[in-house]
Amino acid sequence: MNGFEHRYDDLLDLPRPEPQRHPRMARSERAAQFAPFAALTGFKEIIEETAERYLASQPSMYADPDGE
Repeated sequence: MNGFEHRYDDLLDLPRPEPQRHPRMARSERAAQFAPFAALTGFKEIIEETAERYLASQPSMYADPDGE
């Protein structure tokens, strides 16, 4: 092994730095900031509708083998 693979080994055991000006945000609050973001709003529903129509038009290829 060379020195390149271990050049940060001295940092692995250091404690994580804490912010000086404000308290650390809870993970649940931090995750909530990004939850409402959806770049393609409604895209999932369109894909599901298209898949249902396609599967319905291809019964022999995608038929349920149990007939359910």
